[in-house]
Amino acid sequence: MNETLVCTVGNVATQPVYRELASGASARFRLAVTSRYWDREKSAWTDGHTNFFTVWANRQLAANTMASLSVGDPVIVQGRLKVRTEVRDGQNRTSADIDALAIGHDLARGTAAFRRTGRPESASSPAEPEPSWETPAGDTPGDEAQRRPEPAAVT
Repeated sequence: MNETLVCTVGNVATQPVYRELASGASARFRLAVTSRYWDREKSAWTDGHTNFFTVWANRQLAANTMASLSVGDPVIVQGRLKVRTEVRDGQNRTSADIDALAIGHDLARGTAAFRRTGRPESASSPAEPEPSWETPAGDTPGDEAQRRPEPAAVT
């Protein structure tokens, strides 16, 4: 199957809208993607043309989109590009939609805290303790060689 997969970086332009359909949950929002370029005459970055896409998310991605995104958030969207042409009021109109496969915050422009959803804890299996990632007191970065076992001699 030939599909056009795209990865876009932009900002959420409209508040996501959520709907429960017979086929499952669905959410949509508008994504604004503005190109930027270095203007040599002004010696500054300049905004170029802005493209707007309607992003569609389905099932669990729709629920997570509603819980995570708001207007103005910088995001990265990967999905299938779908360009539609229609005649409305006697004029040809073209729109571009993205059927999202993945949506995430753009960590180049801010921070995010990830929380898992949709996986209830099993009562029969005990929770594993979190490993300690702290460096013991007194250890210095140069001490690793002293703690490593010697490699076995090859005969």
